Amino acid sequence: MFTIANILTGFNLLFGVSSIILTFSGRLEWAVLAIMAGALCDFLDGFVARLMKQQGELGKQLDSLADMVTFGVAPGLIVFVLLILSGAWDIIIASDGQLNELWVEGTMGFSVQLWIQVFLNDLVGNNSPFLPSHFYGWYKVMPFFALLIPFMSMFRLAKFNLDERQATGFIGLPTPANSLFFASFALMLWDGFGEESWKTVVSMTLIKDQILLTFVVVFSILLVAEIPLFALKFVNFKWQGNQIRYIFLLLSLIAIWALWVWAIPVIVLMYLLLSVINNKVLS
Repeated sequence: MFTIANILTGFNLLFGVSSIILTFSGRLEWAVLAIMAGALCDFLDGFVARLMKQQGELGKQLDSLADMVTFGVAPGLIVFVLLILSGAWDIIIASDGQLNELWVEGTMGFSVQLWIQVFLNDLVGNNSPFLPSHFYGWYKVMPFFALLIPFMSMFRLAKFNLDERQATGFIGLPTPANSLFFASFALMLWDGFGEESWKTVVSMTLIKDQILLTFVVVFSILLVAEIPLFALKFVNFKWQGNQIRYIFLLLSLIAIWALWVWAIPVIVLMYLLLSVINNKVLS
């Protein structure tokens, strides 16, 4: 039971739980790093299991349970918090306020945690004397649409365990890719924090409810869509048969070099595009 591969799966779960704690502490950038650490453990547990011949049904089930937390619940709650910030910004603008009113003096984490507290206070009607009322109507409901991510991830992971067609590739978007895509919105917001630059404009635009909720719906559908996507599994390292993988890895490295944290959503979108090209042209 307690093989090295399964222990790595357990660490994947722990990083997912840590991400949730960090999210509601306001430290979205640390929450994203926890998801990335979980993704590394998710890669290593499969690699170690194959290397040490520790593959089995127990490991498969443990992997899905851990993935549900790290790549389902954790990113869903990050988007939940981003939608709280989006709602706060909308209300500030409607009151002829300025963007800088969204961020109080101090770290981004302090501001995010404050808005989480204000939202939860308004949501349950605690009427705290320490927190001014801010959210109303649609803005109380909107963040809950982020829970579509863990909801559809549950079906995606269950389907993956039963679908024998996904031994060498994927049918539908893998949950780690979906998780990193949405986590990147928080990283981009963090990267532009405190700057009067294009980063601030773009990151704040991307978390607007109309845009972010559209991505939530589209990517949630992609999780269970009957779309073949390639996997980064190399049977051998020859060019023939691995062209799409080498092209993807090369373009990903170029994107990371040029865009840094902004490369993450680009890489996920590129993965989807190259998979479609692979299905139409190279297969």
